[in-house]
Amino acid sequence: MDLVLDPPHGVAPLRLGMTLDEAIAAVSGWGEPRVFRRRSSARASWSLDGVGVQALLESSPTVTAIELWWPGEGRISGTRVLLDGDDVFGTPARDLFRRATARGWRVDRSRPEQPVLPGVSLGFTRQTAQEVPRDADGLPLCVTSVLVGGKDYYDFRSAGLG
Repeated sequence: MDLVLDPPHGVAPLRLGMTLDEAIAAVSGWGEPRVFRRRSSARASWSLDGVGVQALLESSPTVTAIELWWPGEGRISGTRVLLDGDDVFGTPARDLFRRATARGWRVDRSRPEQPVLPGVSLGFTRQTAQEVPRDADGLPLCVTSVLVGGKDYYDFRSAGLG
């Protein structure tokens, strides 16, 4: 299965702006989710052949972000997470971000473990406690999670930058 990132809209068939019930119905073939509800937020989680997926409702009655995690060191998954054809968890981060720049997207690396593509509404994590190959800066070679947010989701990272 391929999960295609479609920022700032979501990861089909999950879409930002869906209610929790709509999100669960949209991916009924993924199995029963784990649902956590709090007073002003909720999240639904699935595992697709080891790839973690969460629909986040952050202080909202609708999905505000969708986050996906790699399956973990040494685990092979038939589920790929794609960004314009690139395998997000299989492509070295330097190549993934170089290609993003070539597409005209700005890559904010001011927090090396949490790079973002503001304006594209994608955020990545390059952290893990697992023994994985690392680059010269000590970061995992590949990203370990990706979050698709709404169009202004990462604007706070650009605040004050000119």
